[in-house]
Amino acid sequence: MYPAPFRYHRPASLREAVQMLSALGEGAKPLAGGQTLIPILKLRLDEPSDLVDIGRLPDLRFADAQDGWVRIGALSPHGWVARSDAAAAIPIVKDCAGGIADAQVRSRGTIGGSVSAADPNCDWPAMLRALDAEIICFGPAGERTVPIEKFVLAPYTTALTPGELVTAIRFKAPAAGSGGAYIAYKKSAAAFPICSTGVQLTLDSAQVCRDVRIVLGGAGPTARRALEAEAELRGKALSDALWARAADAAIAIAEPNADVHGSAEYKRSLLRGLLLKTAHVAMRRSANAKIEGSHVYA
Repeated sequence: MYPAPFRYHRPASLREAVQMLSALGEGAKPLAGGQTLIPILKLRLDEPSDLVDIGRLPDLRFADAQDGWVRIGALSPHGWVARSDAAAAIPIVKDCAGGIADAQVRSRGTIGGSVSAADPNCDWPAMLRALDAEIICFGPAGERTVPIEKFVLAPYTTALTPGELVTAIRFKAPAAGSGGAYIAYKKSAAAFPICSTGVQLTLDSAQVCRDVRIVLGGAGPTARRALEAEAELRGKALSDALWARAADAAIAIAEPNADVHGSAEYKRSLLRGLLLKTAHVAMRRSANAKIEGSHVYA
């Protein structure tokens, strides 16, 4: 199927793009890598009157570290992020960026576009919650920063206001003794995850958990942070038995939908197994073990 007719615009700057989107109104949509929007247009799930191509805007492809923060530009493609110094230093970032779909999607799709789409099964929003990430936006009222948990409001719904665009994602650089991992369960490489888990933790030399973040993807309409599971671990020496209790606490908040991929109970079982696997990788990485990320396929 072909998309419905639309007008095409190519602004030369971020400010011009924001002005265009504001002037054109609700019928206008930004176009970055197009890996989410173009399939929607071809299926006519949306029929915008105008497309504002921001994919070539300067200065929005970067990954840097400064003053304790790591920043990733909104137009940074997934594959480019996976090869960046930020991903090399923070393995959970490489797990996510390097495991998204196939090579074509990773070369075109962008982190800003994925976050803005707010697909409930998308990798980035779930992983970024494990890093307490913040979304930097720019719109008619200027720049503002929104925590990721307040940015994704519901499936396909974000806190972006009319004319506003995501310009970057930032998060605190993990402390010494930190390790993280993100693992998704997929039917195939090109598919969205059926469910996923992210763990980012900081351990001391005695394997006592100083800090931890646990996030479940595919466990509800948006990614869910398992606060009670984190409380089970924080301040304690980690063990298999402790992780088992934490996994039980995490799965207690999971409310996956039953669909063609399986029942809700089946998905809860998947999430529990993924969480324990993810935790094991995160702990080993906190001790500087070099472990390449690997999703689990059906």
